[in-house]
Amino acid sequence: MNSYQLLSKTLFDNFHEDRIRYSEPIRNYTYTRLGGEADILIFPETIDEVAKIVKLAVQHDIPLTILGYGSNMIVRDGGIRGITMSLQNLNQVHVNGHTMTAQSGAAIIDVSRQALDASLTGLEFACGIPGSVGGALYMNAGAYGGQMSDVVESAIVVTEAGEIITMQSEELLLGYRKSVFMGKRDIIIEVKFKLQPGDPVEIKAKMDELTYARESKQPLEYASCGSVFKRPEGYFAGKLIQDCGLQGTRIGGAEVSRKHSGFIVNVDNATAQDYIDMIALIQEKVRSQFNVNLETEVVIIGDELNK
Repeated sequence: MNSYQLLSKTLFDNFHEDRIRYSEPIRNYTYTRLGGEADILIFPETIDEVAKIVKLAVQHDIPLTILGYGSNMIVRDGGIRGITMSLQNLNQVHVNGHTMTAQSGAAIIDVSRQALDASLTGLEFACGIPGSVGGALYMNAGAYGGQMSDVVESAIVVTEAGEIITMQSEELLLGYRKSVFMGKRDIIIEVKFKLQPGDPVEIKAKMDELTYARESKQPLEYASCGSVFKRPEGYFAGKLIQDCGLQGTRIGGAEVSRKHSGFIVNVDNATAQDYIDMIALIQEKVRSQFNVNLETEVVIIGDELNK
């Protein structure tokens, strides 16, 4: 047991033991099925618990990492030091008139379905995004012409000092696949959506159309981190990768999808390093052939594996 784990036994004595795990394989919590072990994985259930964990981490100088659904993330093979906080138990969703509030651990797909149930339109674009509400806001996720910035009114946040604040939409600085949270250690706890009344038949038809488009074009039969690269201005990342002849290229167990070249799929027990090496290869080939720099959309965290 390392020093972080020993310290945590005194810090988290009031957390039930089934909500703290030690040396926990992160691959069990990521869509890629990749990642080494987390020293400590803890599952808070209230905003006050989140704030307490943040304050303890700051007070004792323990690294703190936030884990949502792990859908747009690669965790390196060496794992994560210190405390990893999973927000999956903060998943409540409420509807009040034309407003929905969703905790950050709720699946954004489920939130879009609850909007349908409430005859509210605006979240149809999210019906196929495989991530949490917090993760979707963090990267201003979007698809098929819609994005989070279109519908977010405000967010409740725990700052890196452990304070609980509310941020209005204009303070979130939402742009293409970016937000004010990138490069900061603030934690999204709850998001308020401002939606519009709509016809549930039309809303469902739109969601069915987008679901079909996603299922027919994306390699959902394999584990992956979703779309790997941001869309470069004037181009489509998948088309550039395809034109480089990289579809079907493999490194270890990671393969450029034969169905959609913007995806890297885990076809045979890939490691995180397989993925990272494949990303580097794609970037080099696209840069060399088209003079275009592909920027990653996926977030890469954790330590290298000591060999």
